[in-house]
Amino acid sequence: MAAYRDDGQRSIGALLRELAEGSTTLLRQEVRLARVEFASLFRGVGLGTAYTAMGGVFALLGTLAIFTGVILLVGDQWLRDHYWLAAVIVTVITGVMAYWLANRGKSLLSPRNLAPAQTVATLKEDKEWLRQQLTSGATSR
Repeated sequence: MAAYRDDGQRSIGALLRELAEGSTTLLRQEVRLARVEFASLFRGVGLGTAYTAMGGVFALLGTLAIFTGVILLVGDQWLRDHYWLAAVIVTVITGVMAYWLANRGKSLLSPRNLAPAQTVATLKEDKEWLRQQLTSGATSR
């Protein structure tokens, strides 16, 4: 009970000790939260990268394989030897598919998905808590 003065209030040393212990615990918890959040973030980056890569591969393979077969089929069967028009149609269809996959991957890699929002919010709360602790300790003298 040496932490209390004769009038029942805590001493400045006790307040500073409590503040240091609380700050240490809080910092450890923040580091733990940041680790969990960054692990989740890296999973999102991996998934976004995979979608983007799949979009690129699909665009390449689609362009090479489908162009040849479909252009010949469409140009020969439906467009009366207008192979150039068949090539345009196939290009548009393949391009739309590639565009969708690339945008899906890009949205997963956007900065708003990469920011550790929960950690930032709790750090702001911790800052406010620490400010309150410092001001309440200073006014209790």
